[in-house]
Amino acid sequence: MSFDQFGLRAELLHAIRDQGYEVPTPVQEQAIKPILEGRDLMAAAQTGTGKTAAFTLPMLQRLMETHRPPRQRRDWRPVRGLVVVPTRELAAQVLESTRTYGGALPLRACSIYGGVGITPQIDTLRRGVDIVVATPGRLLDHVRQNNLDLSEVEICVLDEADRMLDMGFLPDVRRILALLPEQRQNLLFSATLKGEVATLARGLLEQPVSVDVSPKELAADTVEQMILEVDTGQKLALLTELFAEEEWDQVLVFTRTKHRANRVAEALTKAGIRADAIHGNKSQGARTRALAGFKNGQSRALVATDLASRGLDISGLPQVINFELPMVPEDYVHRIGRTGRAGAGGAALSLVCGCESIQLRAIERLLGRRLPAEIVEGFEPDPSMRHEPVKSGGGGRGRGSGGRGSGRGGSGGGGRGMGGGRVSGGRASDGRARGGPAAAPGSRGGGHRRPPQRGR
Repeated sequence: MSFDQFGLRAELLHAIRDQGYEVPTPVQEQAIKPILEGRDLMAAAQTGTGKTAAFTLPMLQRLMETHRPPRQRRDWRPVRGLVVVPTRELAAQVLESTRTYGGALPLRACSIYGGVGITPQIDTLRRGVDIVVATPGRLLDHVRQNNLDLSEVEICVLDEADRMLDMGFLPDVRRILALLPEQRQNLLFSATLKGEVATLARGLLEQPVSVDVSPKELAADTVEQMILEVDTGQKLALLTELFAEEEWDQVLVFTRTKHRANRVAEALTKAGIRADAIHGNKSQGARTRALAGFKNGQSRALVATDLASRGLDISGLPQVINFELPMVPEDYVHRIGRTGRAGAGGAALSLVCGCESIQLRAIERLLGRRLPAEIVEGFEPDPSMRHEPVKSGGGGRGRGSGGRGSGRGGSGGGGRGMGGGRVSGGRASDGRARGGPAAAPGSRGGGHRRPPQRGR
């Protein structure tokens, strides 16, 4: 199937070709047609699937169908398209997509979010815009100050609805929906359509078309995945060594907490690896500068929390590192979806300690398979250590009476991991132990193989 078959305007098709896209992704193929038909829609789709274009393209098309050119340049433009997102980064990404595809159309778009001055946003809104991309809190701020009228919205999109609800935005979302006209088209995109998201969808959507792009397929098809078993206290040293041996130029590193993101970025920088952290405690200016520096090659590592990473769009990113596994298994798929985008290849390494076994099992249940695991020579987990399960926001602790394991490699000789690292033990993706030394109690097998590496 090609984009031409949707009946999109020539300006949109030209913009799509300029971006180098020829065929729609699965979520685009399933979502664009019903949206163009005016149907309500709910879609279960992870990041990296092309979901932003899946609603941006048909929204632009439909708004052009009802577009009334202002008689004068200063004539008021009512807001007719509204996209509500959980984070500033995602708001910026959606706005960029809207302007990229709609650049040749006479439609105006803007983004409004907190963390920056409100006055420039007020000036933009007063000049009139057709499409607003907003985070819930700042959107309501503008409504309360009478800077924004939502009574003529024709299309409302809730993007990453699951994350908005996780962040406690449900009351704000309900207040926003109450401000919209009853007759409108509603679109909901979420990584999952369970729990509160399903309840919200039932109250919001009318006879919706349902689209489901399986995260299992996405993770398996686009990204090579590997577990590196390592004790918590050795993670920073292992990460630093991997950077040195692999000569990585661009790696996105995920942590569970803001504090640890700062610590990892500082440790890498002290080791001579330029790194920046991005999380909710950073100002919008600092986040923007960190992302720009990462994209243009000034920094080799960007250390991010799950929340701050929402909306990060880094073209051609070759490598993702999970310094810590997320508490929510769907976030794992979201993380690794930052590489291997749009069908391209990518690699994801996870540094996993014994205290993260519960999180790892949950991820493997979601994916429907076990992930291959290895041990890097010199960083063997201490078999005498007893591990306490990680609690939300924690890093996990281990207790033991001995030091690090004495083994450094197996009988087959230490293989070179990631194109250069030393790998001394592991497990096949089907769970069978590979040849090599006997595994320590509680470990996931033994053997030698190379973890995945895509690009440097």
